[in-house]
Amino acid sequence: MDEHSTTATRTLAGRERQLARAFVALADTLVADFDVVDFLGMLTGQVVDLVDVAAAGVILRGGQDRLQVAATSSHRAELLELFAVQTDDGPCVDCVRTGEPVSSPDLQASALRWPRFAAAARECGFRSAHALPMRLRDDVLGGLTLLGTEPRGVGADDLALAQALADVATIGILQQRTIEHGDQLSAQLQTALNSRVLIEQAKGVLAEHGGMSMDEAFGHLRGYARAHHRRLTEFAAEVVGGGVDLDVILRQHPA
Repeated sequence: MDEHSTTATRTLAGRERQLARAFVALADTLVADFDVVDFLGMLTGQVVDLVDVAAAGVILRGGQDRLQVAATSSHRAELLELFAVQTDDGPCVDCVRTGEPVSSPDLQASALRWPRFAAAARECGFRSAHALPMRLRDDVLGGLTLLGTEPRGVGADDLALAQALADVATIGILQQRTIEHGDQLSAQLQTALNSRVLIEQAKGVLAEHGGMSMDEAFGHLRGYARAHHRRLTEFAAEVVGGGVDLDVILRQHPA
């Protein structure tokens, strides 16, 4: 076997190990300190690492069938997803409403269908969007959005992989909850969505204190919480309340 073939084989083996770790992590939800927001943040991170997209986000159906942003892989993606939810416009919203995949390889060409979303995406630096449902049979929890900075489609293999990750995450969430009690599931998801507000506030506190981006601040926040085995939401509340030394957090290696 020549050097090129050996390198290709090692690269393939490395990707297979990465895929295996991703699916194991997303399937590991039966833990006492399970945190939906952190879990979905991991999902968006895994998608960006494994699929040829620039960013990813998750929108969930909250109480009274309202859509809310649960997690994103970057601040720009978060701004766009929040705008989509607020204006009820875009592939991601249509996907959650219908439970079917919705794709726009070129958002500019889809401006007539989603005028406000297309304009906002351009402002955020995104030119394409692909939304995949997070559903189990007829139960649609939300949608996973894949965002690209170039006007092009996502390959069939990458779309299949992203959908598989979304499916595993969906099953994991439903498995961790008591499926038989729909009202309880809705309330738990709503609590998770509310906790995201605390996390966003904590990111803002750290970003301002450290003179850094929101994405960098979140990396330090999550890194510290994981390193010290803290629930992300509870730790974020302490940061917002001023009960934590911010410099200590910022010295933590980002996760």
